[in-house]
Amino acid sequence: MKILVVDDERDIQTLFEQRFRKEIRENYLEFAFAFSGEDALIYLNLHEHEKVLILSDINMPGMSGLELLRQIKEKYLKPPPVVMMITAYGDAENFNIAKQLGADDFITKPVDFTYLKEKLRQ
Repeated sequence: MKILVVDDERDIQTLFEQRFRKEIRENYLEFAFAFSGEDALIYLNLHEHEKVLILSDINMPGMSGLELLRQIKEKYLKPPPVVMMITAYGDAENFNIAKQLGADDFITKPVDFTYLKEKLRQ
């Protein structure tokens, strides 16, 4: 499974690579990282026909994760990406907006990697 992680915090890459070391080594998961919404769209344009799960932060400078979600759900229909929003803001407003825009799931920071791994197995 290919996962695109979108977050403006660059240390997220090291964190995911450490937490999913076994899954990466066993070729169960493959990660790509984008450090802005704009970079994520570039990645998706270059890999248009790949099935990908997107884990996106909401609060990022420039294009927010919610705007990225809106564009993804409008433009990338085949194959349709699964988008999970990850944010430090677990408030009802962001949750409702993300759901209205088509988010498939919503996870709060700090990420519970045991919980995330369980979700990825489903």
